[in-house]
Amino acid sequence: MRLLIKGATIIDETGAEARRNILVQDGKVKAITDHDLDANDDERVIDAQGALLMPGLIDVHVHFREPGFEDKETIATGSRAAARGGFTTVLAMPNLNPVPVTATLLRQQLRRNEESGLIHVKQYGAISANLTDETVSPIKELAAAGAIGFTNDGKGVQSAATMLAAMKAAKAVNRSLVAHLEDQSLMNGGVMNKGERADQLGLPGADPLAETSQLARDLVLAQATGVRYHVAHLSTKVGVELVRVAKAMGVHVTAEVSPHHLLLDDTDIQSATQTNLKMNPPLRTPADREAVIAGLLDGTIDMVATDHAPHSVADKRGDFRTAAFGITGLETCFPLLYTHFVESGLATLGQLQQWLVKAPASAFDLDAPTVLKVGMKADLAMFDISHRHTINANEFASKAVNSPFVGQTVTGMTLITMVDGEIVYDATTDNTGGHDDNE
Repeated sequence: MRLLIKGATIIDETGAEARRNILVQDGKVKAITDHDLDANDDERVIDAQGALLMPGLIDVHVHFREPGFEDKETIATGSRAAARGGFTTVLAMPNLNPVPVTATLLRQQLRRNEESGLIHVKQYGAISANLTDETVSPIKELAAAGAIGFTNDGKGVQSAATMLAAMKAAKAVNRSLVAHLEDQSLMNGGVMNKGERADQLGLPGADPLAETSQLARDLVLAQATGVRYHVAHLSTKVGVELVRVAKAMGVHVTAEVSPHHLLLDDTDIQSATQTNLKMNPPLRTPADREAVIAGLLDGTIDMVATDHAPHSVADKRGDFRTAAFGITGLETCFPLLYTHFVESGLATLGQLQQWLVKAPASAFDLDAPTVLKVGMKADLAMFDISHRHTINANEFASKAVNSPFVGQTVTGMTLITMVDGEIVYDATTDNTGGHDDNE
């Protein structure tokens, strides 16, 4: 396939913005130029009219639910949602049924991802069986089978001895260990952040120490082992400070923050029935939100990851006491970040590309393009950064609609997503979007 994109805004290798014409052929970027490129009869021509063209986005934290929870999401629907969001590579979590805790199960999961995914779907192996066992998985065998890293996401590793053994094993195979930070003894059955707003609503609060105490433990263990340690969905002011200090001490730590922790806090919860605001870790205080924003802007937090956590409508019925934790994120991430950070003047397009492409690829040693240049494989995403649109759940490609951002007006709609030079999402001609309540 030959594709000619005319008049796209790009971020070049120097970090500067420029208007260029791009030729894609045989799965690669063949030319980037400010000169006119003549179109052949066999190629499609897209007039970008200044739309932003970037290397495909990378999300290191998604839940595609298959196998075991296909009523919430499947690899097919999750990867369609990713493509609609401009993501060409995602790293999928192992809280599945069965959990990929052996090399055989991991290889089976990788085959599912390959067969059903529209995009590149990498797979984490589990640190331990059922995400709760104290005996560490056969990490060497899982790495050889293709695990991109190791995590018990959804569950915190309760035993320091288990975490230490997992870190040593992950270090030996040069894979990242990804921590969901949650000390169960400090959760207190909490369904939102412990504090003034939880008291006002009469809801049990989860102590933020459940996150920060495990983080402090893990950073000491990471320093001792030299493992590549990655913090999932960092959400607290103290957590940001701990990561900042650890980096200054030379600990090999990277961290992610989710869009919802950047844009929302517990004061947005006005009622216990606003279940699309229930997630884990929970929305924190305004001071915590300010701290994670500052940490992202100063580089303490390396990247943004969605923690895309789809649930059925039934899962989210009721109130905070009964509804499931989690929100969707793949289809809203780019427009929310572009609107609230770039369009507002808080950050640059270069920083956005750092958070959503360069830093994730670097942290996990991904074979993914990070700068638009000749010869790169054509994993590309093009975004309309000129027109406003309203986030509409009926347009979601995901099975799930559990997003608190539905109804918000934003800038940055995905126009085209390409994987290895093939268009997998096209806002004008493709049918990958559109939520079907009967799915």
